[in-house]
Amino acid sequence: MSETPSQATGDSWMPKWVKGPQDFVGGIALMALALFSLWASRDLQGMHGFSFGAGTAPRMFGGLLFALGFGVALVGIFSEGAPIQKYHWRGPFFVSLAIISFAFTIRPLGLIVSAFASFMIAALGTPETKWTEAIIVGICLTVGCALLFPYALGLPFQLFPRFMIQ
Repeated sequence: MSETPSQATGDSWMPKWVKGPQDFVGGIALMALALFSLWASRDLQGMHGFSFGAGTAPRMFGGLLFALGFGVALVGIFSEGAPIQKYHWRGPFFVSLAIISFAFTIRPLGLIVSAFASFMIAALGTPETKWTEAIIVGICLTVGCALLFPYALGLPFQLFPRFMIQ
């Protein structure tokens, strides 16, 4: 009598009727996000006749997101799919840190320094970063932002740190 090893891939907590755990959980997450958006927009004025209110777009997009999430969850139930993979926190952590650092440094350090620094922080999100390439791309994006926002769009951005201007 030979025993075959279990085919479980670490998703033993999922019900047997779920054939594609990653699609199923993703669909449930999308539906939860849609329900949150519907809840958050409950106090906003809706549509009256042909005039849109402030809550019309969030409710429409929330309803569409719920329907799409339901469809993705159904795909996870009825068709074979990938198991749930291990979540890697490094990328979202450093991208979030880059956004927060940009928000806090844009006024005192100016657009050029804060944009380049934020790009370099975001580049820490993967161990596959090639730093020479990241620096070149960071310089190109910073120059593009420095030309686009104050000159092409006419937005009043401070380009350099305050201590360099005074």
